[in-house]
Amino acid sequence: MAKANPEESLLEHIERLIQVDVGRNMEPLFAAAKGGLEGAALALAAAKPQAVGIITGFFVPQGSPPAAETDGPIGAALLARAFGLIGIGCRLATDEPCGSACAAALEAAEAEAALDIAAPGLPPEAIIASWRRQGIGFAIAIERCGPAADGLPHNMRGLDISAFTAPLDRLFQAGPWRGIAIGDGGNEIGMGSLPRELIARHVAKGELIACLTPAQHLIVAGVSNWGAYGLLGALAALQREWRRPLLSSLDAALDQKILEATVRSGPAVDGVSLLQELTVDGLPPARHHQVLRSIRALVEEENAY
Repeated sequence: MAKANPEESLLEHIERLIQVDVGRNMEPLFAAAKGGLEGAALALAAAKPQAVGIITGFFVPQGSPPAAETDGPIGAALLARAFGLIGIGCRLATDEPCGSACAAALEAAEAEAALDIAAPGLPPEAIIASWRRQGIGFAIAIERCGPAADGLPHNMRGLDISAFTAPLDRLFQAGPWRGIAIGDGGNEIGMGSLPRELIARHVAKGELIACLTPAQHLIVAGVSNWGAYGLLGALAALQREWRRPLLSSLDAALDQKILEATVRSGPAVDGVSLLQELTVDGLPPARHHQVLRSIRALVEEENAY
């Protein structure tokens, strides 16, 4: 576990655990988004919404096979499971090319969440109407590519992936829900909350790929799944009655189960290696579980009675 700073709060410590660069030069973005985790967690804890919507799925056309990447659906499934355990309804929206990976992740998590599938190139008006009827209070985008200055979604290699990507940024912004976004590269929904020049200056191909879609609360993490871990830990720290069910979802064995099912049955691929393997962003499960366990141990230690 990272050594505690006596001057930082518990939520600041959790944010520091998820803001570790994995080779993308993200430190300037971490600094610019500092406090985003606390803001998101405080807003959710105060509102206690009856339902939330999650948006995820990042297609990798160069993958072997072409498929959704492992980062995003795993964190989304953990969030969906956790929200269900505390009585908050959940819907998960993705697009057709990522639908099977998201379905596999939700099934492995045993998450009671409805899955909304959008078609690339078509506006998600039916999903927007459904979310409004369901009383969605927050939309949480995690590792979801959004449009850059040219109006197109680009992956980290600068490729236009609009042929595989439904415009779910419109769903994110449609409201009346509030928006929380989690990203790790500059091209995801929510990164429009940061200056485009910052992303252009520090991230490879940043001027081309920087997403312009903002969020009311932006969580920038080294890996987007880590952002989900951090949000679960922060909510567990803030709400005593939620603590046990939320921490039960912050579990390394469960995370591993979801990863294995998503890769095998999705299928899903690592967005860095492009291979159908049990890694996320080029990192083995042990590295991700180190972050997960550190967050859980920190919350348990701080809230011991």
